[in-house]
Amino acid sequence: MAERPRLFTRVAAWWQRTMPTRESMEQNRLLRPIAHRVLAPALWRFTRRSVPRGVALGMVTGILFPVAQIAFSAVLALPIRANIPVAAAMTFITNPFTTPFLWVAAYWIGKQALHLDAQVPGAPIATQVAANSSWLHWLLSTAGPATIVGLFIITLVLSVVGYAAAALGWRWWIARKWRSRAHARLKQ
Repeated sequence: MAERPRLFTRVAAWWQRTMPTRESMEQNRLLRPIAHRVLAPALWRFTRRSVPRGVALGMVTGILFPVAQIAFSAVLALPIRANIPVAAAMTFITNPFTTPFLWVAAYWIGKQALHLDAQVPGAPIATQVAANSSWLHWLLSTAGPATIVGLFIITLVLSVVGYAAAALGWRWWIARKWRSRAHARLKQ
């Protein structure tokens, strides 16, 4: 049991040593031109408005951008005033374990949304793809558009659900804090 707190303190100490400070980020030559914008205190505070925005933005950049997700979320957080750490953390919704399931679900949802197996004049698309037997043709004509549409639908749904869950979670947490303060005052 004593190992757990020691491990936690070691991880916390490592985190403090390796995390860049505000001063080091301001002095970074790559960040210097935009440091005053990215390091604005409002983008790093945890408020009832910035946290849900950060959750939704992290979902969007995590799902729609295959590379540089954290960088995109930091840049996009500027105009919408979202919390940068929350947006960066939410990009990890896509990782090597969840991405295959996400892409399969996106293909299935996109196929259902576009009605790709419905009857079209002539023959169903599924029959044409099987008859053509060109994998690249199938990828460009069926799988690609279906997956893209599915990714946009999943992104929309998850970002709205994430925003609502973060906003409700924030309200629940604040209400809980107020109740505990009220109980503490009654005990005095």
